[in-house]
Amino acid sequence: MKTITTTEELAQFCEAARNQPYVTIDTEFLRERTYYSKLCLLQMALPGKTGEAVLVDPLVDNLSMEPLYDLFRHEATVKVFHAARQDLEIFFVEGKVFPKPLFDTQVAAMVCGFGEQVGYETLVKKIAKENLDKSSRFTDWSRRPLSEAQLTYALADVTHLRVIYEFLSRELARSGRQRWVEEEIAILVDPETYITRPTEAWEKVKTRTTSGRFMALVKELARFREDYAQSRDVPRSRVYKDDALLELASTRPTTIEELGRSRLLMREGRKADIAEGILNAVKAGMEMKPEDFPKVDTSREQLQVNTALADLLRVLLKAKSEEAGVAPKLIAATSELDALSAGQRDLPMLHGWRKEVFGDDALRLCRGEIALSAAGGSVRVVTV
Repeated sequence: MKTITTTEELAQFCEAARNQPYVTIDTEFLRERTYYSKLCLLQMALPGKTGEAVLVDPLVDNLSMEPLYDLFRHEATVKVFHAARQDLEIFFVEGKVFPKPLFDTQVAAMVCGFGEQVGYETLVKKIAKENLDKSSRFTDWSRRPLSEAQLTYALADVTHLRVIYEFLSRELARSGRQRWVEEEIAILVDPETYITRPTEAWEKVKTRTTSGRFMALVKELARFREDYAQSRDVPRSRVYKDDALLELASTRPTTIEELGRSRLLMREGRKADIAEGILNAVKAGMEMKPEDFPKVDTSREQLQVNTALADLLRVLLKAKSEEAGVAPKLIAATSELDALSAGQRDLPMLHGWRKEVFGDDALRLCRGEIALSAAGGSVRVVTV
């Protein structure tokens, strides 16, 4: 079991990977104490049962990840991950690079009928016919030295991945669904997927009140929190949690004394720099002009849902998902079906492969061009 600790060793392995059709990759990281994930370990394996598999320790001094980023840019070698989103965020934040071409076995497995968000352990059992030792699952990967059991556990995340990738690649070629996976992966390698703008942070705060002034305060308090958390690399909840944010938007403190009366603001949020930021955010929210108030999207709440049509769409979705062999939620969410029945048309299920599998017939059902008929235990689409 080899652990790479120098840039030269990493460059040698990445050069070998450039001559292979694919390389499997996984990471171990921590995020509990930081805003951005902290990369603690990198695992990579070359094709074949005896293909070289290595661990890379990014925490050692003077190790540059540039050889890895150069491999990411080398488009003759497929970079294989499982559930790549969090891994990709690390590489985008630290290296401003995405691995291309990318293959995500979780996405491919969903398309191949293994269910929604299928776990790696499940695929290892079903495809590689192996069992994983999960005893090191909750390791603090930032601590050194790592035990032999921890290193073995980490390496298994890329060695079994070779068998899984080759199996799923064959299945996609057989079914002709490579384009389905490509459409999903295009979202994963879009920078917008990983950018959180402080000015938009308010949109993720759930509120019961949507009055203009209150939302102005929520926006400014959320903006300050996000800005502070990003600039100091601390979790946003360490600045203050959503319940404290909403309390502050209601009480509108203007002095340190008034801020001190907050019931929900924890000790961390009472530090001088955070307290000052809160008071400035409240001031900015109170001074915001009405025409600049954040606009809450209430279109979903105002939908005139045709419940009978929505029920028929659910039946059609079940029939189409069974026919395609994919999880219904991968095609369309229940809320989308309600929106479609209410007349909305700018929906994900009406684009790309989802449109072919379900969207076209869903629109025909809405227009009264088709009907549904029960035939034994199945549902048939009947042209009207």
